Amino acid sequence: MEDKNKEKRAAVLNQAEEWGVKFVRLQFTDIFGVLKNVAIPVNQLPKALNNELMFDGSSIEGFVRIEESDMYLYPDPDTFAVFPWRPHDGAVARLICDVYNPDGTPFAGCPRCTLKKVIAEAAAMGYTMNVGPEAEFFLFHTDASGRPTLTTHDRAGYFDLTPVDLGEDARRDMVLTLEQMGFEIEASHHEVAPGQHEIDFKYAEALTTADRIATFKFVVRTIAQRHGLHATFMPKPIYGINGSGMHVNISLSKNGQNAFYDPADRLGLSQTAYHFIAGIMKHARALAAVTNPTVNSYKRLVPGYEAPVYIAWSPRNRSPLIRVPAKRGPSTRIEVRHPDPSCNPYLALAVLLKAGLDGIKKGLTPPPPTDKNIFAMTPAELQAEGIGVLPGSLDEALEALAEDEVIKEALGPHIYERLTLAQKLEWEQYRTRVHQWEIDQYLTKF
Repeated sequence: MEDKNKEKRAAVLNQAEEWGVKFVRLQFTDIFGVLKNVAIPVNQLPKALNNELMFDGSSIEGFVRIEESDMYLYPDPDTFAVFPWRPHDGAVARLICDVYNPDGTPFAGCPRCTLKKVIAEAAAMGYTMNVGPEAEFFLFHTDASGRPTLTTHDRAGYFDLTPVDLGEDARRDMVLTLEQMGFEIEASHHEVAPGQHEIDFKYAEALTTADRIATFKFVVRTIAQRHGLHATFMPKPIYGINGSGMHVNISLSKNGQNAFYDPADRLGLSQTAYHFIAGIMKHARALAAVTNPTVNSYKRLVPGYEAPVYIAWSPRNRSPLIRVPAKRGPSTRIEVRHPDPSCNPYLALAVLLKAGLDGIKKGLTPPPPTDKNIFAMTPAELQAEGIGVLPGSLDEALEALAEDEVIKEALGPHIYERLTLAQKLEWEQYRTRVHQWEIDQYLTKF
């Protein structure tokens, strides 16, 4: 193992020299999934690859108190990439890092280490998790000072083409840049709402996908800025139109075979797939605090805008929480439809995997699939079919998480306490603030 790591480190140093790299950004995320970085000159790269670089963790949201602030960055050589938009005579590269304590143990507040811990749990059961995300985003104009506005650049709709899709140039550049950074892009298109876009990249194992989601968001924002636009992954920036989701396609493999596929089953699904679906459904309300982590997330999870609201599954229907796409064999997978792109990708994938594994361990069985349009069902029909509902607010989601020991275990006490403390503060600020809607509604009425 050590020989392999040595080879990987040597390969990174060779690539850096070949590309004329002058600076390297050592990237990691805080507990909210916000990308942070420490920039080093290339002559410090050997030191970084030997895990010798320290930083002050007390200044990072949700990390540590000032008296225990020394942290080490352990770069993952597999994540080395050169930023294509930087000049070639002074190229800038990046490495994604795990955060470690001075005693050489993984830091409990590192989201990437948290995901690795759940991946190891799956591996001990013989499973590898593969994930393909579908992250949506909006492109908005900026004003004369460069501040983002809510003015979209087009009036296009789903799959529309130029001339109405004026964001196409920016989206094309995003795709080309991502491809230069090693992404395999499967599709890119205009979404339903004006100014809304989606770029889908090929599935990979969970850690690689989480790294790619973090990179994807960074690249999309950077390229949008170069086109004079602002890209946002805010779930619901505009009232009355669709919000942005991040559907997550998940499959498990075991011994190189798709563990969700069983040709003998009526739907082509294995018992493992049914248990996994049941696990996600059982923990869905608690998952929401992580997969939909902001006050604004719950403005998207409302009826009428294609986002799921009800805890159900279906092989056909697009209205439930979990859809099973039609492809079978090696492509058998489930699509979890409630996450949004404001989530921390490492924590979101960690809790989704943990919930599914819990379903497998306990042999949980999902209810029958729901093939009707759930949004058209009456409350009595929903109750009769045992269809639950996702939280209606961040506050409700936090209450559900507080009662779910399995999902709390996935996060670990450090991240759970700091994440929920920040979210409760956010909810309290929102709850006590007087909003424009209230002024418009009540100022002259009473």
